[in-house]
Amino acid sequence: MHPRLPLPEASDGDDLEDFLAWLREAIPQVAHYGIHSPAWDATTLHWQVALDANLNDKGTGFGGALAAETTLLGWCWTTLWLRARGRAQDVVIAEGQQRFLAPVTTDYHMQCFPLEADGIARLEASLAEKGRGRITLVQRVYCGDTLCMEAQSSYAVLK
Repeated sequence: MHPRLPLPEASDGDDLEDFLAWLREAIPQVAHYGIHSPAWDATTLHWQVALDANLNDKGTGFGGALAAETTLLGWCWTTLWLRARGRAQDVVIAEGQQRFLAPVTTDYHMQCFPLEADGIARLEASLAEKGRGRITLVQRVYCGDTLCMEAQSSYAVLK
């Protein structure tokens, strides 16, 4: 088992570059995705991705890599959200689906946010009551302003 990243000091939050460096070590495949420039604004996690690390035989984004990256982005959203609240709990994907809308032809950016406006409040309530919970997140992949892929994934927070 890979050692857990220590929780950030109270109200400090995670340094996203440090978190990404830890993630590359904890999950070796992540080092090959070309992910960079993570950013967190309120309830949305963003990052940039280099296309050349994720090409298919047609010279566009490989669907399998995009699916893995959206899954990872949601896992990171949930993990970072928990860590900001001082909670070191395991997160797993429970289910997910993707829609590929346009080819990914350039470097791209991704974003992740809760599907439902009350999703965070419901997760907080479940964690307080049961010590575990679930949240459904939306992950989007854009080339410039073009939405190329959208995923919805449900993540379980374990006790």
